[in-house]
Amino acid sequence: MILILLGPPGIGKGTQASVLSDILKINHIATGDIFRKNFKENTELGILSKKFIAQGLLVPDDITNQMIADY
Repeated sequence: MILILLGPPGIGKGTQASVLSDILKINHIATGDIFRKNFKENTELGILSKKFIAQGLLVPDDITNQMIADY
């Protein structure tokens, strides 16, 4: 089962995902956590992502998708 929760920052996606993961016994993956891990470890994708974020741009889907796949 794959559930995707979408919404603006601060709306409670992480809170709801944690509750659902406990109830349904499924893994909870947060892209924000994956980005922070890549930033901290200075991975190639993390460094590339920072360049987009520093310019106020969204990180392209292919980069985000690769981070998730590598996770």
